[in-house]
Amino acid sequence: MTSRRGVRRSVRLFAAFLVEQTDPHRFYSELAADSLELLAEHTDLAGATVLDVGAGPSEFAAAFRGVGARYVPVDHDPTVPSVRDGGLVGDALRLPVADASVDVVFSSNVWEHVPDPEAVADELLRVTRPGGIVFLSYTNWLSPWGGHETSPWHWLGGERAIRRYERRHGHPPKNRVGETLHRVSVRRGLDWAKGADADVLAARPRYLPDAAAVLLRVPGVREVLTWNLLLLLRRR
Repeated sequence: MTSRRGVRRSVRLFAAFLVEQTDPHRFYSELAADSLELLAEHTDLAGATVLDVGAGPSEFAAAFRGVGARYVPVDHDPTVPSVRDGGLVGDALRLPVADASVDVVFSSNVWEHVPDPEAVADELLRVTRPGGIVFLSYTNWLSPWGGHETSPWHWLGGERAIRRYERRHGHPPKNRVGETLHRVSVRRGLDWAKGADADVLAARPRYLPDAAAVLLRVPGVREVLTWNLLLLLRRR
């Protein structure tokens, strides 16, 4: 049964978002729980094989395993805690997984960190079995958090935002536009989903109330107000 996500949920997520640096366990636990609720509306996670592409925080591993899923994390960094605990080391552009072999592919906030996001999305779809689910979300460049820790100064230019961060903190940011962070738009994700061999189950701002899905109909406005685009697809 589909639930209606309202303002209260958004307030809770944004409150957790504000403490990501100081209390990451709270933030990632909230985000993991919310992600599982979204997925549970479209598939039964108990017994499902879930491939987490770009795996990071252990809270996601705990959440998926807690509902009985067979959770398989994959990341290019072998030091990622969930990868060290029985995961796979691999490139999102060439996933070390067979075609049509997993029930759910989960990719949260990875698209903006890869130089060829469409190729990565194609890989997510490749390894998903027919009838399986792809969960893809990412932070678009023009959103208030598009520059990540350099936000909102990225609105004045990504390189300028990096220089400002270096002056203020004495070291470069982790997320540097053109290197570890790339300018991706809401339109780019919507265009990929439209052409994919899959049915789009949901396309909406991830952290906002369901009613905010109407924003995606307005070019320009959607690039600023979406914050983070969620795409849920079922492979044909």
